[in-house]
Amino acid sequence: MPPSLLYVVKQVELAVRSHLDELLRPHGLTTATYTALTVLERRDGLTTADLARTSFVTPQAMADIVTALEARGHIVRTPDPAHGRRLRTSLTAEGRALLAALADEVGALEERMLAALDPAQRTALRAHLDACREALS
Repeated sequence: MPPSLLYVVKQVELAVRSHLDELLRPHGLTTATYTALTVLERRDGLTTADLARTSFVTPQAMADIVTALEARGHIVRTPDPAHGRRLRTSLTAEGRALLAALADEVGALEERMLAALDPAQRTALRAHLDACREALS
């Protein structure tokens, strides 16, 4: 009997995380910190709580991530003009440069993962995974 699809998805996720952690370690990043940076690249100005939700970590873990990324100069937090106590998080030029420097390596990892799939299969995989994510949200 083959393993369940949930088990296979988890195996893929763990393999990706392991390879990504190895790729990011020399740059002083983890998968969680990299994920936060890529989320901010797409959605500037999130609060720490919003960033935690979209990065798949707890608010407490994101608070530590934000502190570390801010100390390294990859992000900056500024007061929200509409809500004085709320801080909005944005990438700095250094944070954008770091993501740009990692783009080829991360792209190569994704290409390695998808190497056995033709373009139509890649498109279908993305559509199926998006549908699965939507079904569970």
